Amino acid sequence: MKPIRLPEPPSPTMGVPEIFEGGANSIVRRAVVIGNGFTGSENQSIGLIRALGLSDNCSLYRVTRPRGGINEWLHWLPVSLHKKLDYVLRQLYIYWRLLTPARRKKLAALPSENGFSVGLSTVLEADVKQIVNMARETYEKDGPLLVVASGRDTISIASSIKRLASQNVFVVQIQHPRSHLNRFDLVITPHHDYYPMTPQAREQVPRFLWKWITPREPPDEHVVLTVGALHQIDFAALRVAASTWHDEFAPLPKPLLVVNIGGPTSCCRYGTDLAKQLTVNLLGVLDSCGSVRISFSNRTPAKVSNIVIKEIGNTPKVYIWDGEEPNPHMGHLAWADAFVITADSVSMISEACSTGKPVYIMGSERCTWKLSDFHKCLGERGVVRPFTGSEDVSKQISESWSYPPLNDTAEAARRVHEALAERGLRLRP
Repeated sequence: MKPIRLPEPPSPTMGVPEIFEGGANSIVRRAVVIGNGFTGSENQSIGLIRALGLSDNCSLYRVTRPRGGINEWLHWLPVSLHKKLDYVLRQLYIYWRLLTPARRKKLAALPSENGFSVGLSTVLEADVKQIVNMARETYEKDGPLLVVASGRDTISIASSIKRLASQNVFVVQIQHPRSHLNRFDLVITPHHDYYPMTPQAREQVPRFLWKWITPREPPDEHVVLTVGALHQIDFAALRVAASTWHDEFAPLPKPLLVVNIGGPTSCCRYGTDLAKQLTVNLLGVLDSCGSVRISFSNRTPAKVSNIVIKEIGNTPKVYIWDGEEPNPHMGHLAWADAFVITADSVSMISEACSTGKPVYIMGSERCTWKLSDFHKCLGERGVVRPFTGSEDVSKQISESWSYPPLNDTAEAARRVHEALAERGLRLRP
């Protein structure tokens, strides 16, 4: 019988056969994103997948909640309980309508969203059993599955996948899951999520509530800390956007000031008063700007956007995006010389700060709790400055403002590589 000949060991100039790297099952070639339907959360997961080079072999699953009506007040419930309660309420509603004679002829379906019944989704529902079976059944052929989830509603799904298929998956949870970090292979979360553990935070909370505030433990080896949110913006993406939007933005007078307006949150409350101050400040810097482009988010209250449109919408240098596609957001990031951003959005601020361009913040003094800690951190790094309306935008761009761009997504990707290596895994070349 002839002896079995193994492949020659790799030379420095040759590729490394998988047999010398732990076999085909040690290479991660594919990924699954568990989303929650919110752009800010899903964008973080997709940004990490992109930085890891797996965006061409990635599937999106989504955890969906019932929407509309009373459901907007029930988001504090666990997803599974929320869906069961929604089902019961629907059955009671239908039963009541059938038993009410005057309403029988007017019986109609419950409110719907985008043409579908409220609570249903047009994307594939995140199903633990389905994902676990897929990871197990395709493991020998395709190797381990990278699972990336973001947001509170995805925690139970991601942790269940890890528990049921721990040998077949590597699970990354973005945003702090609040407890039991060992349910995941890696947790990626901003530093300000640990603000509740600081002395300043404890002073704001009655002592008898301390045990209910999370997190309770300092970050351990499972945790990667970032400054802001992960996203899809890097120099390659900006180069593509600069080319795509060249014809629209290149002819604009410079400097170009881009204004991104979000909406109030529980940690950053504001209304028409901020909108009025913002328009006054923008009028104060118009002389030092060549062009101003303004965008609202889908969270911007009508009362805020209406004031901005009324006060400066007809100013010659100002253009306000009407919300119609295509969305110029990537073009703004690529072509802006400076930004003004309302303080409520960690995502928008993180993206702008990754460009290395001047970023002015409007309303940071209104932020509380961990969001105030986020702005404090950016200010100490020299990344952002408050927007006062007295700035000479062109002068600050050319002379007095530079900082190392935030690089959270690339750093998080590097840490994922390290964590995979500790388990004997690696990403495909």
